[in-house]
Amino acid sequence: MRKGSYYFVFLLLVAVQMLICNYLNLSPYLTLSILPVLILCVPLRLPTFWTLLLAFATGSAVDLLSEGLLGLNALALVPVAFVRKEVIRLIFGDELFARKEDFSVRKNGFGKVALAVFLVQALFLAIYIWADGAGTRTLAFNAIRFGVSLVAGWALSLLVIDILAPDNRK
Repeated sequence: MRKGSYYFVFLLLVAVQMLICNYLNLSPYLTLSILPVLILCVPLRLPTFWTLLLAFATGSAVDLLSEGLLGLNALALVPVAFVRKEVIRLIFGDELFARKEDFSVRKNGFGKVALAVFLVQALFLAIYIWADGAGTRTLAFNAIRFGVSLVAGWALSLLVIDILAPDNRK
């Protein structure tokens, strides 16, 4: 995917996330977010500093225009941006960095991509639910919310991943 088209798709998916936050409140146990996969799929050539700024700006925009609690998505998304390259290195190896290419389901396999998405989704939700509860909800409620949100967000992110990380060899 060309650089300009990637950022256009990125912005469209941020708008989709805002629509999800505003109009798809199914249950207090469910927090749906595609933001972690958006940050995971940022091109590897972008330095971590700029990825951190992108995560902060994206999370703040979603907070400001949809969630209502300013800083919650930004707080949970910045750590995802911080560990993104290490997760990619852990799951896919150093060859992506050596070849300066991005990952895709077709090149790297569905299992590896699904694991990477699972890890960033879990990190995001752990911070998000911890900060959102702020000691006012029980551990059982937060654990159920984490599990339900992780499964649903992971499944939704797997639907989005092929749009964000397409195979250039197609």
